[in-house]
Amino acid sequence: MELAIETKNLKKYFNEIHAVDGIDLQIPKGTLYGVLGPNGAGKTTTLKMLSTILHPTSGDATVLGFDIKKEAREIKKRIGVCPQELVLYPRLTAKENIHLIAQMHGMAKKDYKEKTDELLGKMNLLDRSNDLVKGFSGGMKRRINVLMAVIHEPELLFFDEPTAGLDPQSRRVVWDFIRDFQEKDCTIILTTHSMEEADDLSDELIIIDYGKIIAKGTPDELKGKLGEGDILEFKVKEIDQREEIIKLATKLDYVQWGKPVGKTRIIINALDGLRRVSEIMDTIKVKMEDLSVRKNTLEDVFIDLTGRRLRD
Repeated sequence: MELAIETKNLKKYFNEIHAVDGIDLQIPKGTLYGVLGPNGAGKTTTLKMLSTILHPTSGDATVLGFDIKKEAREIKKRIGVCPQELVLYPRLTAKENIHLIAQMHGMAKKDYKEKTDELLGKMNLLDRSNDLVKGFSGGMKRRINVLMAVIHEPELLFFDEPTAGLDPQSRRVVWDFIRDFQEKDCTIILTTHSMEEADDLSDELIIIDYGKIIAKGTPDELKGKLGEGDILEFKVKEIDQREEIIKLATKLDYVQWGKPVGKTRIIINALDGLRRVSEIMDTIKVKMEDLSVRKNTLEDVFIDLTGRRLRD
């Protein structure tokens, strides 16, 4: 198996803050690899080290076979980066912003001009290609940033929360665009705090929290660890009795586990849970308010690992 990225005990400390605290990764070439976690978990710091923007405090890493400490120039030639923060030249047009990056990578004019129009068309922005980006909406600017990262057809792409702040329609456009690159055998590293995005796009993923990897695997593997059955989430007025309520529920042989969430809520996993709601309510002897029933999600995995929601 040929690796696009390999890290060994990679760390980045900012004084007393352990932003990344010993990450070991092996990412095969051609993979869309998700890095899922809340804001401040260490996702962006990890990407900045791998893209040679930040120097690690300790540990080792190679990107496309090159050492991030000693061969940063070789890595920069071969990667594309779409940062979390918008990086645009407001007094240039959409087309000129993309052309500038192409020129920085030494592309021939005849190659990048046609390619730019093709990319703008895929992002539904071709009719705005000659407009100054300073007049664009935030979502349009983010889509231009994505195109600036891919114009030179890099071997490896870093997308740092590429759909943050996008409306649902724009988000789907970006998702479809990213899927196109999957088919070109390009390695893609995608950081996100969107459970849906990680689940929908990732071949494999890690969940990171407080600078450490707390789970890794395919989305189905991670969700499968919680077992079969339905997730019942509900609110109770008796918040000081939540642990006792969970104990009562888990005495039922078809209830596999339960956890308190947030300030007032409980989630339980129950086989055939939808049909058995009344029986569960009779057992726990409290009213289940604001009840929802669903299958396991990656958010449930995060709750199981940490006891809290991703954004708690």
